[in-house]
Amino acid sequence: MAEHPKKRHRSSTSAPCLCTLRIELHPDEIQPAIWRRMVVDGRVSLAKLHHFIQAAFGWTDAHLHEFTIRDIRYAPSHPHDLVDDIEIRDERKAYLNRLLDVGDQFVYLYDFGDSWNHPITVEKIESVEGDPHGHAWLEGGARACPPEDVGGAHGYQAFLETVLGKPHSEEAKELLIWAGGTFNAELFDHRAANAAIQRILWNAWGGK
Repeated sequence: MAEHPKKRHRSSTSAPCLCTLRIELHPDEIQPAIWRRMVVDGRVSLAKLHHFIQAAFGWTDAHLHEFTIRDIRYAPSHPHDLVDDIEIRDERKAYLNRLLDVGDQFVYLYDFGDSWNHPITVEKIESVEGDPHGHAWLEGGARACPPEDVGGAHGYQAFLETVLGKPHSEEAKELLIWAGGTFNAELFDHRAANAAIQRILWNAWGGK
């Protein structure tokens, strides 16, 4: 039977707070690291965190996703309570400050085919004056998000070996056309990523 996630003290679940999260992409398989450091209102749901992560990395939200916290999976609402005999909980009803504390780690999985694993570490939780109203922003990050549907971590490595190692080959040219014309693996546009997060906040995507 799955272990129930520990909860923070009841008095902390409604108080305004900011969580600092370090989010990496396949750190065991992709080096140098692709990572983002995000500050987010601890009262947001996992459903909204999903949208923030998509914007932070530059994914297009074209595939399924789920979170795993202490062996319990959270995902968009599903018509069945069990999938493959594993309980799935509604991510819209799961909130950061009720499930996680400083030092905790959990995983965001995007695209069940390419299996993009994003280990997330809660680096800091701070009480704040005023009310951050579900806000989020990026403090930093490094390197570009891989192209969608490139074939996961191994496919991405093969992609880079071709476009960087054989830049004048026909295969490299075809891959770059497929990827949109150009690709710079070292590029992380901090301003553009934060602008994408602000659009989510402005349009109120993903609810709380």
